Amino acid sequence: MINDKNFFVADEINKLGLRGIYLLFTGLTNLESLPAFEQYERKMIQSILSGITEESIDSDPILLGFRNLHTKVNKSNKKNVSSPENLYRLVMKRGVMPHVNLLVDIYNLISLKSKLALGAHDLQKIDGNISLRLTNGEETFIPLGADAPKPIDKGAYAYVDDSNEIICYLEVRQVEKTKVTLKTTNCFYIIQGNESTPPEYIERSVEELIDLTKKYCGGNATILARVW
Repeated sequence: MINDKNFFVADEINKLGLRGIYLLFTGLTNLESLPAFEQYERKMIQSILSGITEESIDSDPILLGFRNLHTKVNKSNKKNVSSPENLYRLVMKRGVMPHVNLLVDIYNLISLKSKLALGAHDLQKIDGNISLRLTNGEETFIPLGADAPKPIDKGAYAYVDDSNEIICYLEVRQVEKTKVTLKTTNCFYIIQGNESTPPEYIERSVEELIDLTKKYCGGNATILARVW
């Protein structure tokens, strides 16, 4: 069943300062691309990147907040760059957003604008419920693009399904198992921040994500959980 997913947060997560909103988005129509969105995206990227420098990325309080989260769980920031920081550096270098498909391009644009960590996971490929907890090293982890499991260490916060498979490691790496494809119609969305992102800031970004996704892909969104 799609709408009976539960989202559990371990007690140790609440001590980290991780904040986020988690959605179920159903009835979506994904496309390879859409000219109307591409035109909107180009304008937004020009506006977002205006005045952005390597120095401003290094000192940005939201991006720094993700580095602080990694430090709290003793994970290297050299090896583990948050997805919004990685996206910022990539777009600044290339001047364009990396293209995947319409659903992914939409949430990447919101991530770039907000500096929040966004991700979507195909609900049909998630086994059971989802838990946000610290890893114990026994989880299965097959990163996006990999064809075999990778070793996983203890003590990282991660999103894990009932089959003990990680679907997102920190806010750094998504996985092959739940990647969004053109066949995806129902998604679990992660919109994650940190101590530098007040709840109302995350709420506004979620509203923008929902509005933009509905405009170009249809569907209906339900908030599954809020973590403050």
